[in-house]
Amino acid sequence: MKNATCKCLGYNVFSDTLDTLHNHRKVLVNTINQYSYCIAEQDEEFKHALKYSDVLLPDGVGITAAAKFLNGDIIKKISGADLHHFLLESINAKKGSCFYLGSSESTLDKIRTRINKDYPEISVYTYSPPYKSKFSDVDSENMIQQVNDKNPDALFLGMTAPKQEKWAFQFKDRLHAQYICSIGAVFDFYAGTVKRPSQVWINMGLEWLGRLVSEPKRLYKRYLYYGPVFAFMLFKEKTQTIKIFNQELPLID
Repeated sequence: MKNATCKCLGYNVFSDTLDTLHNHRKVLVNTINQYSYCIAEQDEEFKHALKYSDVLLPDGVGITAAAKFLNGDIIKKISGADLHHFLLESINAKKGSCFYLGSSESTLDKIRTRINKDYPEISVYTYSPPYKSKFSDVDSENMIQQVNDKNPDALFLGMTAPKQEKWAFQFKDRLHAQYICSIGAVFDFYAGTVKRPSQVWINMGLEWLGRLVSEPKRLYKRYLYYGPVFAFMLFKEKTQTIKIFNQELPLID
């Protein structure tokens, strides 16, 4: 069953409600924001993984603004943290299980501790893969086996973008999980190793600014460089659309 989407910058961006995810037997969920869009323009494998996700969530005000600016579509931002919370609530209600693949053992320990407190009906499993830019075939086979041995309802990937999206797309058909979700920084947010901006910032559409203030050295390029790059791409797309539209208008004598 297909979810409602809107076309934005060449991607089919999710515009439905998260409860429709339950209609899928297996679903690969990724997110897109202005930064990942810019990176994907330079990385065809990453772009392909995003384009052919089963569900691509609009995780950023840049994407929701782009949908409105380019097409007049009004869609709601849905972050990886929103997806994570929604699935944990659902899995807890049915006494299911989830698997966290990625990050360090210390972060995973904190996640397990919090899950056991917040969602006592969930069986939680974790695995910290080798920290490297590219996994070997042996690494990937081991990771797949770790997941499939537990057969979780949801597999959460936190191996940084674009590595996690590429890996999930490559091995989706071999992974035994209904929900396969690349959620990156949510691992650290939920573990408490990185503080997520308060709800006030989020409600104002300024979560990006809160994160930039908290981690300026790590995130300045993402927002202060790629922000203007994304805006330029947006206006370029709009200009091309207007040009094509004008060319297609019939001549009137």
